[in-house]
Amino acid sequence: MLIIISDLHLGDNTCGKSISSDAFYVFAERLDEMAMRASWRSDGSYKPIKEINILLLGDIFDPLHSTLWLDTEENSPDYTRPWTDRKKPAYATKLKEITRAIIRKNEKSLRILQELKVEIPKRLRSQRNWEKNKNLVEVETHIYYMIGNHDWYYGIPGAAFDEIRAEVVAALGLSQSDQPFPYFQKDNAQLAEKLALYKVYAQHGDMHDPFNYNAEKGRVNSALGDVFTVEMLNRFPLEVERRFPELPPTVIESLHEISHVRPALATWLWVSSQIKHNNLPNSLQSKIKKLWESLGDDFLKLKVVREADKRFQFDNVDKLEIALQISKRTSIKTLNDLVLWIQEEIWGGEISYAKKALEEAAFLDKEALYIVYGHTHHHEVVPLDTTESRTHLDDQLYFNSGTWHTYFDLAIHKPHEQKFVPYQTISYLAFYKDDQRKGHHYETLSGIFS
Repeated sequence: MLIIISDLHLGDNTCGKSISSDAFYVFAERLDEMAMRASWRSDGSYKPIKEINILLLGDIFDPLHSTLWLDTEENSPDYTRPWTDRKKPAYATKLKEITRAIIRKNEKSLRILQELKVEIPKRLRSQRNWEKNKNLVEVETHIYYMIGNHDWYYGIPGAAFDEIRAEVVAALGLSQSDQPFPYFQKDNAQLAEKLALYKVYAQHGDMHDPFNYNAEKGRVNSALGDVFTVEMLNRFPLEVERRFPELPPTVIESLHEISHVRPALATWLWVSSQIKHNNLPNSLQSKIKKLWESLGDDFLKLKVVREADKRFQFDNVDKLEIALQISKRTSIKTLNDLVLWIQEEIWGGEISYAKKALEEAAFLDKEALYIVYGHTHHHEVVPLDTTESRTHLDDQLYFNSGTWHTYFDLAIHKPHEQKFVPYQTISYLAFYKDDQRKGHHYETLSGIFS
């Protein structure tokens, strides 16, 4: 049995809180039941499966969403950001500091994965009341980690980064070494062999997102999205807290959840809603808006941003510049109306990368029946192709593994009232081989809880 999970975004809680450990307890409980069901064969017999492979498909740890990156200023000798020189000792030191903070803040959740022990009955006559069976056998379980756009740092080669990876391996109980974590499954022969058994091709999917992936430099490098995240989304709540001590603590705490707002285009609406629903005076509202604009100006002046701005091309820097200038030239009410209009008339929902799966060599060569991405946080299953014989052995499908995440989602009823509903969501994929699960080949599981 193969399980694929992505986008846990476990952070150090300086930029919003990670999903609660309850999600991991539920997963561990369901894993026992899934293993039991996978042990029922096509001919109706029960034969315990011998192995479970769990693939963590990127954005598992989230060092990017940490205010610890902001400890140094641009002109200081120890200035460190995700995009600065990784050869300087300060870079690995900072990554180690953030990684250790992530491990500390998610200790309960990580321990569940680290100590994962799947036990199922040796023999069964029925699936009913199977939990009462005391004659158990342990199923060998392996966990693997592939990187995405929020945790690409764990793919950086070098002894200093090996030490950091070793701590991640220990914290998650991974079945891989402290060598650079793979971005492509071919980068880890053992993992590639495991996925081939299930006819699965998997990658994080961020390479189809030019804002978060630099195609010229490759994955083990920073992208423009890293700069925007650190210098705008991570910095803004800190600056609000520092400059406006009169604000209620609840407002500050809410602003630190800015990275969890969905849709992403509603980020400013989240800020505006906190201003509105806490009845802040107009003068203070104006100051907070001007602070956002000021940080936007500083962001656009950064050397790394200017270098990413390509002449004679309408690129991501130009799009960000337009967005920030719109914010600068309108009132809060007009800006809110504009954001809502763009959301309703242009954005049209989450992005799907299903058509990108059609370009994968594994799809074209039919080496894989199932193409799996993460990244978008949008759990979906999309048929790609089949043959005239229409047997399930020929069906090719695209899966997105979704996310385990806390969200503050904009309510669709009277969106102008800027009401956000908080909830936590989890989703994961399961794949079976040979005659496991009575001959079924895949299933998806998802859930939402408050």
